Amino acid sequence: MKLLENKTALITGASRGIGEAIAIKFAQNGANIAFTYLSSEERAKALEEKLISYGVKAKAYKSDASNYASSELLTTEVLAHFGAIDICVNNAGISRDNLLLRLTPEQWDDVMHANLKSVYNLSRQVIKSMMKARSGSIINMSSVVGVMGNPGQSAYAASKAGIVGFTKSIAQELGSRNIRVNAIAPGFVETDMTSYLNDGEGGGKWLHKIPLGRFAKPEEIAGVALFLASDMSSYVTGQVISTCGGIY
Repeated sequence: MKLLENKTALITGASRGIGEAIAIKFAQNGANIAFTYLSSEERAKALEEKLISYGVKAKAYKSDASNYASSELLTTEVLAHFGAIDICVNNAGISRDNLLLRLTPEQWDDVMHANLKSVYNLSRQVIKSMMKARSGSIINMSSVVGVMGNPGQSAYAASKAGIVGFTKSIAQELGSRNIRVNAIAPGFVETDMTSYLNDGEGGGKWLHKIPLGRFAKPEEIAGVALFLASDMSSYVTGQVISTCGGIY
């Protein structure tokens, strides 16, 4: 039997990068997939077709996770179509890197809304059905930067650190209902968001600090998400799983 057979997962920001890898990994393990995207309908439809090819149900939703009303509507539509939300992966996020003196209020707010408020929005919605079912797994995508900090990333680090505190708090609130809440804190991952590090000294500056000597592949982060989504982690909640290659 596949690890997520007959489960339904809702994954935000899944049209590329880590989110896409998680959606594929979950579908390969039997989960039906609802996922969101913001801009590229073409990429979203291509992923939807790929997921369906694994023999599961899959549907792409254009939805802004940072908007509470949109998140409420999304959850209603997913429940109507799939019948349940057993797993929620809060993966949507952006980066607006700048030194504090140059960081504008608009950039700060953009990052907080996309990275942190989105986690509140979706979590608050999905727990309603999870509490009735007395079962569920919420996986929040934090970052190693949210734990160790990084110059020029104060907004990003603050948003990801906020996810850690949020995760640990609601894990304590929801444990009695058999709902597990955990976070993943990736290090540097080969995605569109980090592609600028592949050239010049940006990437080299970090590579020599990583004991494993390389950036992670999205599929490696997806493997950790699969563990947290499945019954293999049935006694794991309130934890932050670092997947940073040993950098911290």
